[in-house]
Amino acid sequence: MTPPASASPPGSDALPADLAFPCPRCGGDATARFYGPCDSCRVALRAAYEGEAREIEVEAYVPKMNVTPNAIATKD
Repeated sequence: MTPPASASPPGSDALPADLAFPCPRCGGDATARFYGPCDSCRVALRAAYEGEAREIEVEAYVPKMNVTPNAIATKD
């Protein structure tokens, strides 16, 4: 029995063909390599959830005052 014509030989680095499926977000037809939102939905999602990078200042660490030193460390 011979393999189907669409099958690639073992060890080849051929990429799989694009899949056709309904978009899980809008229900329209989508064709892509992986399952997910269509191109127009991806653009809308990126625009809706775009974040802006900002610098966050962190306060310096100050140890608690209720912590007592180790008895052996203070032994003279």
